[in-house]
Formats: sequence, C-alpha cells, structure tokens
Amino acid sequence: MSRCVHDGQVTDTNRRLQESGREVTCQTEEVIRCRIQQRNMATTVEKLQLCIPVLEMYSKLKEQLESKRYYAALKTMEQLEKVFIPRVSQYRFCQIMAENLPRLREEIKEISMSDLKDFLESIRKHSDKVGETAMRQAQQHRTFNSAVAKQASTGHYTKPVYTLNGQTHTHNGLMMDEDTGDEDEGDEEILTAQDLVDFSPVYRCLHIYTVLGDRETFENYYRKQRKKQARLVLQPQANMHETVEGYRRYFNQIVGFFVVEDHILHATQGLVTRAFTDEVWNMALSKIIAVLRTHSSYCDDPDLVLELKNLIVIFADTLQGYGFPVNRLFDLLFEVRDQYNETLLKKWALVFREIFELDNYSPIPVETEEEYILVVSRFPFHDAEIEKLDFPKKLPMSQSVPQIYTQVKELIYASLKFSESLHRSSTEIDDMLRKSTNLLLTRTLSSCLQNLIKKPHIGLTELVQIIINTTHLEQACKYLEEFITNITNVSPETVHTTRLYGLSTFKDARHAAEGEIYTKLNQKIDEFIQLADYEWGMAESDGRASGYLMDLINFLRSTFQVFTHLPNNNNDHASMSGKVAQTACMSACKHLSTSLMQMVLDTELKQISMGAIQQFNLDVIQCELFASSEPVPGFQGDTLQLAFIDLRQLLDLFMVWDWSTYLADYGQPTSKYLRVNPATALALLEKVYRG
Repeated sequence: MSRCVHDGQVTDTNRRLQESGREVTCQTEEVIRCRIQQRNMATTVEKLQLCIPVLEMYSKLKEQLESKRYYAALKTMEQLEKVFIPRVSQYRFCQIMAENLPRLREEIKEISMSDLKDFLESIRKHSDKVGETAMRQAQQHRTFNSAVAKQASTGHYTKPVYTLNGQTHTHNGLMMDEDTGDEDEGDEEILTAQDLVDFSPVYRCLHIYTVLGDRETFENYYRKQRKKQARLVLQPQANMHETVEGYRRYFNQIVGFFVVEDHILHATQGLVTRAFTDEVWNMALSKIIAVLRTHSSYCDDPDLVLELKNLIVIFADTLQGYGFPVNRLFDLLFEVRDQYNETLLKKWALVFREIFELDNYSPIPVETEEEYILVVSRFPFHDAEIEKLDFPKKLPMSQSVPQIYTQVKELIYASLKFSESLHRSSTEIDDMLRKSTNLLLTRTLSSCLQNLIKKPHIGLTELVQIIINTTHLEQACKYLEEFITNITNVSPETVHTTRLYGLSTFKDARHAAEGEIYTKLNQKIDEFIQLADYEWGMAESDGRASGYLMDLINFLRSTFQVFTHLPNNNNDHASMSGKVAQTACMSACKHLSTSLMQMVLDTELKQISMGAIQQFNLDVIQCELFASSEPVPGFQGDTLQLAFIDLRQLLDLFMVWDWSTYLADYGQPTSKYLRVNPATALALLEKVYRG
C-alpha cells in the first residue's frame, strides 16, 4: 500500500513538475523562436544591404535613360555588370537585370544612331548657311585685314576668320580672340557653326559607340554617309548657270560641307582623318571643276562670268584657308578667263555693229574749240594743218572712229577686271590685256569691218570714208599700246611683251574696201551700159555721143572727185590715196572698154550698119577724151587712154576700111592695127554691112 502511495506521489510530483516546466518550456521555445527570427532578420538585412546598391544603381540607370544621358547610362551599366550584380548574382531579379542590360545597350545604340541621322540631316540643311557665313567672313577678312592681304600677295595664306565653338581658328589650329578682327565689324554678330548646327549628337554618338567597343562601325557609317552627302552637294541645279545666285548657292553648300568636316576633324579624335577629308576633297574638286567647266560654257553674259570668277576666288581662298589644296581651281580660272574673253568679244561685236549702223560716214564737223577738244580727248587726233584752220572745220574721220577707239579701251578695262584678286604679276596681266585686245582687233573688229564693207547699202562715198577711218584707227594703235603700258607699268620693250596686231586688221580692211570700190564701180558701169539703146541699123550717126554714155562719164568724174578726200596729210597717205584713185580709175576705164567691146561682138547682134559704127565711134571718142582729161592725177602720158586702144584700132580699121594696110602689116611690131585680133576683126566684119 505504501508503494502505491509512493507511486502516486511520484506521479503527482511528475504532474506538478510537468505543469511547472510547461511554462518554462514554452518560454524556452519562444526564446528559441525569437533567436531564430533575429538570426533570419540579420541575414535578411545583410542580403538587403548587398541588394540595395544594385537596385539604386538600376534606378539611377532608368533615370539616366529617361533623361537621355546615354553616355552616363552606359557607365552605370558597366558598374552594374562588373561590380554590383556579381555580388548578388544568385537572385532571380539580378539575373533578369543582367539579361536586360544588353537590350538596353542596343536601345541606346539605336537611339544614338537616330540622333546621328538627325544630325546628318541637320548639317545637310544648314550647309548652305554655314558656307555663306564662312565665305562672307573670308571675304571680309581678305578685303579689310591689311596683314592678311600682305601675306596673300606673297603667297602665304592665313586661315580666314571663322568661328567654331565660340573660338576663332587659324590655319595652324591656334585660337585667336574674336575682338582682334576689324573694329568696324565689332558690333556685327558673327554666327558660329554652333549657332547653326548642334554638334552634340555626333559627339554623344561617338562616345557611346566608343564605350560599346564599336567605334569602328560608327566611324565607317559616318564617313560613308558623309561621302553620300558630298555627292549630293556636288550635284548642281540644271539652271545654275543662269544667275550668280545659282553659283553662290552651289559654292555655299560645298564650303559648308567642308567647314563642318574641318570642325569634326579638329573636335573629335579620329572620327574623320586628314586623309579622309583629302580624299573627299579630291573627289569633290574633280567634280567641281567639271561642273564649272560645263556650266560656264553656257554663259554668254560677261558680267555673270566675272561674278563667277569672283566667287571662285573667294571659294578657293576660303577652302585654302582650311588647308585644302586649290591650285586646280586657279588653273580653271584660265579657262574661265578664255570664256570671259569670248563673251566680251560677242558683246563688243554687237557694240561695233551698232556704231557702224549709226555712223553717217561723213567727216566730223566741229563748230567750236570746245567741240574740237571734246573729240580729241576721246581720240588721239593730231593734224597741224587742220589745227591752223578757223572754226567751223571738219575732221577727216567720221564719228565712228572715236567711238571705236573708246570701246577698245573699255574692253581693256573689262579684261583688266578679271585679273583682279588672281595674284598675277604685272607681266602676266599685261600679256593678258594685250592678247584680249588683239583678239578684239583681229577677230571681232576685223569681222565687223569686213561685213560692213560687203553690205549692199554701203556706197562708194562710204567706202572712201571707211578707208579714211581705218587709216586713223591704224595710227591710234600706238596709243593703245601706251594705254596698256600705263595700266600695267610693263615696258613694251620687254622681251616677252605681245605686240598689238591692229595694223594688219586695218590694212586688211582698207584692202577689202578698195577691192569693193573697184567692184562697185564696175557694177555701176554695167548699170549704165544696160541703158544703152543703139539703133544698129541706122543710116548715119546722130553727130553727138549717146546720152547714156555722157551720163556715165559725168558719174565717173564726180566719183573720182570723192577720192580727193582720202587722207593726204603725209606722204604715206598721199601715196595711198593716189594709188587707190589711180587703180580705181584704170579699173573703171578697162571695164568700160571691155563692156563696149563685148557689146559690138555680142553673138545675138547680127548686123551693124556703118552709121551705127560711126555713132559707136563718137561714144568711144568721149571715153578717150575722159581718159585724157586726167580725171585722177598721177598717170604718166597717155597711160589711161591705152585702156581704149583695142577699141580705137578696131574702129579705125572699119571707119577707114583699111584692110589692105591691116593685112600687109599684120604681125609687124610697127603695125597701125597691132592690137586688132584677127578673130575679133572677122567677127565684126561678118556683122557690118555697107549700104
């Protein structure tokens, strides 16, 4: 029983212990659970501390992307990949981040490439304005800066004032303060490339591709696109040659393109190289020269060609300042000069034709000394005999002479304009002026004179005046030589100096005029001969010469009086005038004699009475009287009468009917009828009947 009591006590004690320990156990378990929680929290905090920087960097990345700070975003990505993500790479969200970063990089590349394309489009649109600014500033620098002008005259060029990034650059890359320019331009706002084109996209894109390790791809793409743009810029408009603005826009675009490339060359590290810009420039230069050569050939306005030359000079100077070789452009100017001279010659041909059309071909009347001084101030005329005469008086040349002389000088001035700013020596300019003047005299003026002489309305009086005019113009050539010498200060005695060929031009014109005088005289004689109306069957003559022949003789007398107006103020002129008058007179008499001979020998004329022979003889006598009256002084003896000797001997043979003498003396040097050809005598004998 005691054992049962003991067991109960044990059980009770155990129960009480269990009950007492249950609370302790619960508290112990709670302590254990708390400690586990504390440990877990500590672990969690530790892990979170590792993850928070990653999340913060990723958040920063998102902000940078949203604010388009792509270069910074790429740097953040690099830090995430190399530093932060490897610390917590076991977490899923980090794996997602790591997988997302390449996609973000591609997006940045695409966005930056899009920005680059916008940039390329922007500079394509603004090249015109950039080039206009560069050329204008280069021209101002060249015109107003005396130091640069002095360097240019010795062949040394300084890069024109053109600002990029707010700084002024010179050819050697040094910077200058912008206030060193002309003070007069200080108040004028100078546009810079940054004002016209935002270069940040290309810088940004270059940095991005560099960070991404794909710089070569970017460089190749940029250069390829710029080459394409260069080809587009070099394509001229079809009507570019019609206005100077067309050429100016063309040059502005090209200059703008290369100014931008020059800026990119200096502002970036290797995006473009000097070799690349030289390659593009050489390609462009060949195209530019071909375009200018073609389009300038279409131009027939010398003022426009001169404007083109000035644009080429400014264009060349501007790009030469940026280090581009432009010698071929200056070589092209020689071709443009030839084109300019051609357009000048065409223009002056019209001027000369108008002068000749308006000329009255009469000596210039001067009423007062003022009028005389006015004429000699325009044309170098000096004649001591005429100067002694009282007013009013007449100068031998017509009004076209001083006008022609003035226009030749005007062409020399126009030709001189082309040589400005070409950095040529005085000798080269002198040679150019002389060649231009020679072309004007030997080609343009000569052609106009030859055409004038051949015009139907130019009569004998006008032809005589043309001979006088060309004589005075020929004398004035030496004054044109002096005029050019005074401009260029190059002595005409210089070995290589080109001489003016005006002498041959005016001599040729005179010879043509003389030949035309002989031709027109003969034509006029033919007109009178056509008026002849002989009654070939008349029984006896009228006892006086035919009316048509007397009119012809009177015409010849008055015509040869005109030749007294030919220049004779010196021996050369007197000799020339006498020769022309004598030749014309002899030619007229021979032609008249031949025409009369042909009249009686005409095959359609079948019969001639002796009365008609007598009448014909009276007409020939009048011709002989005219020849013996010395219509033109200078003939020796009966030289002029010999023109009618064939007719005289033939008529004497038939008038006397002296056939026995003719036959007996035939072939003898002393024959009375030595000039009578047997065939001629027989032909006339068959027609004559003695009724």
